Amino acid sequence: MGTHSMIKGLSDVSISGKTVLLRVDFNSPIDPQAGIILDDKRFREHLETIKTLDSAKTVIITHQSRPGKKDFTSLEAHALKLESLLGKQVQFIDDIFGKCAREAVRRLRTGDIIMLENVRFNSEENLKLSGEEAAKTLLIRNLAKMGDIYVNDAFGTAHRSQPTIVGFPEIMPSVAGLLLKREVENLSKVLLGAPRPVTFVLGGTKADDSIDVARHVLANGIADYVVMVGVVANIFLAAKDCNIGKPSESLIEQLGYTNQIKIARDILTQYNESVIVPDFVAVKKDGIRVEVPVSNIPSDSPVMDIGEEGLIRVLDIIKKSRTVVLNGPAGLFEDTNFSLGTYEIIKAAADVQFSVVGGGHTAAVIEKMGYGDKFTHISTGGGACIEFLTGKKLPAIAALEKNAVQFF
Repeated sequence: MGTHSMIKGLSDVSISGKTVLLRVDFNSPIDPQAGIILDDKRFREHLETIKTLDSAKTVIITHQSRPGKKDFTSLEAHALKLESLLGKQVQFIDDIFGKCAREAVRRLRTGDIIMLENVRFNSEENLKLSGEEAAKTLLIRNLAKMGDIYVNDAFGTAHRSQPTIVGFPEIMPSVAGLLLKREVENLSKVLLGAPRPVTFVLGGTKADDSIDVARHVLANGIADYVVMVGVVANIFLAAKDCNIGKPSESLIEQLGYTNQIKIARDILTQYNESVIVPDFVAVKKDGIRVEVPVSNIPSDSPVMDIGEEGLIRVLDIIKKSRTVVLNGPAGLFEDTNFSLGTYEIIKAAADVQFSVVGGGHTAAVIEKMGYGDKFTHISTGGGACIEFLTGKKLPAIAALEKNAVQFF
């Protein structure tokens, strides 16, 4: 389990007057009919890096969605959105590495920014390749000729082994942008020496990922406590032979997580002291919130949130912790009847010394609550963050580490 400080950052290279190929993740919720970007969060997250490249010539490489999806569109609206946020011209180039793109790059002057067309319009970008294979693609060979330095700031795509993520570091000096560097530093700290006690709160519907994280942090002594909420908690209750009711059972089945019950049982057997599963839940009965002990869940009512009495113990553990990692809501927070658990856990976690949020729904709720600046770190990549916390080496980071050895 090494640290990730081996990757180089912007402070390790001279970018002045150089042409920088900047890979960002501007993949955003979009109205494909009107071509309107509905949320510019991803853009705001990258602004700092883009502004830092002011003395360079910047060529932005990014994607929107993937082939076959309704929101797989051109990046014209993205260039306009970035332009309005930056307050300076961002020229959109309707090309990826053809003559039109090459000309545009050649004309760049220091401080200029261009955005190339959706890189996933090129079929090679949709392949899963090793760095060596990626470096041989036409996409990477042609793009690499246009730039001097590659900067990867796309943490949201760091877990994908795609050409523009892993290809450039094979053949040109490559560093992490400010966002990627910050993600890696904060998430590495969670795995390597965060202030103790360390508590993970795992919920939401992507239960298999959460259970993977739980297993990793318990097996490696990273967490002192793992609190299960949401669908993850229901799987653990089922593993404890609790009758969780028909609706919650069929949801687990529907999501394809029946096999996770046995894994949860193994985790409980090995780490019983450290795993916290709610003893009271809130179900939806006749349209209203009803609090019940887990031994008495009605067979016809879905579990929708952690119960108030179950919350007391959970909040107590969070308040005694110095590090809290939150991933996934505690219930159906979109319904105000069942938002209590999610909101109370966020409020308690906001007060601890080192607080990390794994992106996704939890991050959205925190932003809505206006609690964004109360957390140490809110990850910008749900999938990438989870994979990082399961101890897997992200392809983007592995590629930059290799580059640091070869080029620096």
